[in-house]
Amino acid sequence: MTPKPRSAEYFDQWYADKQAAPQVAEIMNRHLGLPPDAVAGSVPAAAIDEIADGLRLSPGDVLLDLACGRAFYGLEVAARAGARLIGVDFSAEAVRQAAGQARRRGRDAEFATGELTASGLPGHSVNAVLCTDSIQFPEQPEAAYGELRRVLVPGGRVVLTSWEPVRPGDERLSERMRRVDLGAGLRAAGFTDVEVADRPQWLALERAMWEEAVALDPGGDPALRSFRDEGVRSLENWGRLRRVIATATAA
Repeated sequence: MTPKPRSAEYFDQWYADKQAAPQVAEIMNRHLGLPPDAVAGSVPAAAIDEIADGLRLSPGDVLLDLACGRAFYGLEVAARAGARLIGVDFSAEAVRQAAGQARRRGRDAEFATGELTASGLPGHSVNAVLCTDSIQFPEQPEAAYGELRRVLVPGGRVVLTSWEPVRPGDERLSERMRRVDLGAGLRAAGFTDVEVADRPQWLALERAMWEEAVALDPGGDPALRSFRDEGVRSLENWGRLRRVIATATAA
């Protein structure tokens, strides 16, 4: 059975809870090597150079951070290249926090609400797309890959990070995670130069993070409880998922 998709309202509350619980960010940033003041996700600091290299941005280019969350990674990559950032997420609270992070970091960026499968941007309007740890969420994955291709100019670049099953079709995983196949999704959408690479070193950092998370006493704090529960689920599936980064070119 396909898991019921979580709504924008669910994520609005999830992001609001996280903002009210700085202990979550402190633990994540410490394990992932991110700046103490970063409001980020589960991609480690060591990946940012690799993401930037994969996107191949030039000064003045437009980078779309799709399903941007708080947009830390998009802000960092765009700033390094002198590119303009557009961040899109279906959570209005995520967009609000992303805009606040951009102001705190002195970065010029534009943010809007939109779907991973329907960003609201014109076709062929951006030079590169970044999507960190979110491509697995849509009920129709092909629509998400198609949106990546639609908004990119010919020759534009995409970088995705996610998890994939170690064993395709592993029924111990949720249906959403069983079906993740970045290479197949990108090729079916018309991308070329598709490369998908394992990053076990990212998993090692995540494991230490989740082990600290599951040892927490969350009390009545919803963000700490959610963080601990995510750690429990992640450790239960340990060894069944590989950490990957994918790059490709829009034909």
